[in-house]
Amino acid sequence: MAAAGPSVFLLMVNGQVESAQFPEYDDLYCKYCFVYGQDWAPTAGLEEGISQITSKSRDVRQALVWNFPIDVTFKSTNPYGWPQIVLSVYGPDVFGNDVVRGYGAVHLPFSPGRHKRTIPMFVPESTSKLQKFTSWFMGRRPEYTDPKVVAQGGGREVTRVRSQGFVTLLFNVVTKDMRKLGYDTGPSDTQGVPGPSPPPGLPL
Repeated sequence: MAAAGPSVFLLMVNGQVESAQFPEYDDLYCKYCFVYGQDWAPTAGLEEGISQITSKSRDVRQALVWNFPIDVTFKSTNPYGWPQIVLSVYGPDVFGNDVVRGYGAVHLPFSPGRHKRTIPMFVPESTSKLQKFTSWFMGRRPEYTDPKVVAQGGGREVTRVRSQGFVTLLFNVVTKDMRKLGYDTGPSDTQGVPGPSPPPGLPL
C-alpha cells in the first residue's frame, strides 16, 4: 500500500531585525508580529517580540543596531495569506513619552535561502495643524490601536501618513514539501542558505 503524500507544507524562517536608520531620532526599540491567512498556523517559535533599546552608532552611518532574533515555523495547505512580518518602532519624545516612530510590513521571502530586506517605515499624521499641536503637547501622537492593520489594505486609503526611516531585516528561509504539493519556490525545496562559492579562478 503506497504511503500517503504530504497534506501540508512548512515554512521555516530564522534571522534578525538587524538595524534601522532614523536620522532624527535616537534610543529606539522595535516590536514585531506576524499576519497570515486563515489556512496558516504557527507550529514553532515566537509570533511576536520586543527588542532592547538601542542608541545610534558613533560612526558616520549613525545606525541603530538591534540584531534582534526572529525564529518561527508555519504550516499551511496553500500559499494564500502568505505570512507578513509587521514592525513597529518606538522611542521617547521631548517629554519622555514613548511614541511610535515608524510602522512597516513585508512578506516573508517566498524562496529558500538567505534574504535581506530593507523596509521603508511610515507614521500616521494628524489631519489638522490644531490636532498636530495638541497631540505633540499632550504626548499622544497618532498611532494604530492594532499594528497588524499595516499589513492589510482595508481603510488605508483614508489614513494620512508620512514616510520616516528604514529598517533592515535578514531572513534564512527553508521550505519543506512545497514541491510535492505542486508549488515551485525556486532552486531546491528543503534547502536553506546556499553553500560557499568556490574561490575566484577555480573551475565550477
